[in-house]
Amino acid sequence: MFTGIVEELGEITAVENLGSPVEASRFRVRGPVVTEGAKHGDSIAVNGVCLTVVEHDGDTFTADVMAETLKRSSLGALTPGSRVNLERPMIADGRFGGHIVQGHVDGTGTLIERLPSEHWEIVKVSLTDELSRYVVEKGSITVDGVSLTVVEAGVDYFTISLIPTTLALTTLGLKQPGDPVNLEVDVLAKYVERMLGTKEAGK
Repeated sequence: MFTGIVEELGEITAVENLGSPVEASRFRVRGPVVTEGAKHGDSIAVNGVCLTVVEHDGDTFTADVMAETLKRSSLGALTPGSRVNLERPMIADGRFGGHIVQGHVDGTGTLIERLPSEHWEIVKVSLTDELSRYVVEKGSITVDGVSLTVVEAGVDYFTISLIPTTLALTTLGLKQPGDPVNLEVDVLAKYVERMLGTKEAGK
C-alpha cells in the first residue's frame, strides 16, 4: 500500500517493448532514493502504478509492465528521458501522510488547463463518466501517484490546487495541457458503492 507522498522524481532510462503487437514493456528506471535497499520482488509505484522490481543495479531498477497496465495507464507513453514520480510502499510503523493508495490505476485523464497564481496553481483534469461518481469536492484522488484534494468536482472534470513543493518535486509541475495523467480514485468510495449496491448499469 502507498500513501501518494512522492519520494523522488525519477527518470526512465530505457524502454523495451516485448511482442508484436506489444504485449508488455520492460522499463528501466533511475531513482537513487527508492532503489536504496531494494531487492527482487519489491514494489515501487511509478506515476501511481505499482510495479515489481525484476532487477536492481545501483540507482536503477527494471520492471515489467503487462498489456493490461499499458492499456489502463499512461505508462505506454513513457520514453527514455521521461520523468516519473516514485514511491516505495508505506512501512507498518510509518506516518500516513496522504491517503490509501493501492497503485492500481483506474484510468487516465487529460490535463486540460493550468491557472497559475503567485502562491499556488490550479490544474483542471478531464474525468470519464466511469470515474466521475467517485470524485467529490474535498475528497481524495491520486494523480500520477500524487495524493491530492479535489477542489471542484465537475461532471467530466475536476480541479486540484498545487503548492510550490508539489510543482517542484513531482511530474505535475512539468505536465502541459493535452498530457495524460494516471488516476486512482479513493478505494473507500468503491467499497461503499459495492456494499450499498448503488451502482447502476451503464452509469
